[in-house]
Amino acid sequence: MNRRNKGANTNAIQMCIDIFLISVVYFIEKMVYGNYLRESTYLKCFALVIVFGVVYILANKEARIYNVTLFFYMDRFWKILTKSWFLASITTIVFMYVYNPGPGARQFHFHYLLFTYIAICLNMIVSRFLQMVTTTYKAPRAAYVGTFEEFEKFNYFLNKTSMKIENVGYILEKGELENRVFNVLGNLSELENIIRNYEIDQIYFMQHTDDNLAQIHEYVDICLEMGVTVKVVIDADGHHLMNRPNSFVSSVGTYPLITYHTVTLNTYEQLVKRLMDIFVSLVGIIITSPIMLITAIAIKLDSSGPVLFKQKRVGQNGRTFEIYKFRSMCVDAEEKKEELLSQNEMDGFMFKIKDDPRVTRVGRFIRKTSIDELPQFFNVLKGDMSVVGTRPPTLDEVSQYKREQWRRISIKPGITGMWQISGRSSITDFDDVVELDLKYIDNWSILTDVQIILKTVGVLFRRKGAY
Repeated sequence: MNRRNKGANTNAIQMCIDIFLISVVYFIEKMVYGNYLRESTYLKCFALVIVFGVVYILANKEARIYNVTLFFYMDRFWKILTKSWFLASITTIVFMYVYNPGPGARQFHFHYLLFTYIAICLNMIVSRFLQMVTTTYKAPRAAYVGTFEEFEKFNYFLNKTSMKIENVGYILEKGELENRVFNVLGNLSELENIIRNYEIDQIYFMQHTDDNLAQIHEYVDICLEMGVTVKVVIDADGHHLMNRPNSFVSSVGTYPLITYHTVTLNTYEQLVKRLMDIFVSLVGIIITSPIMLITAIAIKLDSSGPVLFKQKRVGQNGRTFEIYKFRSMCVDAEEKKEELLSQNEMDGFMFKIKDDPRVTRVGRFIRKTSIDELPQFFNVLKGDMSVVGTRPPTLDEVSQYKREQWRRISIKPGITGMWQISGRSSITDFDDVVELDLKYIDNWSILTDVQIILKTVGVLFRRKGAY
């Protein structure tokens, strides 16, 4: 995705939780009040809640409460949240007395301020607890390079923040095993293979002098070429390494942190994309459920074997998952593939035959109409795939990837994408497929996803390039 990094350190989920909390308190209080106030008075109260919410969220953002690198100390957070609540309360009280919404609205709002403060304090405790128990859930998989003592100190600071990281292991710089090093993945000279084998999302380089920053240029380039985000942790001026447009500087504790990336790190856009995936997949499942039911019956009547075809595919940065499709081939299709390799019409690692003898009668129709891919909405709902992304490759394909081709799996695979709307099976050169995928990654936006979804609908009706 494109290289925007605005809001990269913003905890967008916590911000949404706060907005949700502020709204819920209002609706619960409204239910308790019932018919005590008129509907017009409730509207005035809701207007005050909106003002309160805007001021509260902006005050928290200004105090960096939503910055994942901020150290969590209960007393510090309580003071910041209290100041934000107090500022928002004073603002709405001033509004209330200037515009005079009436005694009922004033009573309602004073109760609202009290209940909201209680909810905010409880949320602070609960959110921190949930953060601690889910610290590695869906977190980026990270490996560390450098002196182990520096890693221990940095990790101490890291654990005080809201940054979610799954520690995969440690990469030795020169192959000398240190006594206290945990889970050694290999040497730095084997970086490419380590990224391939351990599904790495991020590499942390633990540097402690400005002199040796130039030495890691080569490895930073390898990571970026493969779509892996690089974070250089230094305690010195890193200007020698900063001559790159796809980078930004932040800090964790006393450590400056330089981040280099080829995918978007904008947390707002990532959240919107995931919400869009959930919405589209749910709507897709509901709308197409009659078609899926009829297809399942037709497959059962047409040939023996299961209705669904499940296959291991490669997802983001090498993660594997089971992709769901309606079975369109005979049950022993994979065994027969070896006999048909000489007829492959694709140039590269992908395998496609227009008149594939393994395809069943029903299979030929559902492949032509792309009905066979409808179960992938469940993959999207699970989070293994996205509605729009790159084509999900097989394990055999990925095992043959060159270094520069690995970047096409630096994002989640999609049900549809640039390949599907640009000709699909009529594009026979794998390098052209990679070029389309990288173009999507480098120029991604929410609008791009919407455009691709709309174009996909047109392609499906024309049945262009499907077989």
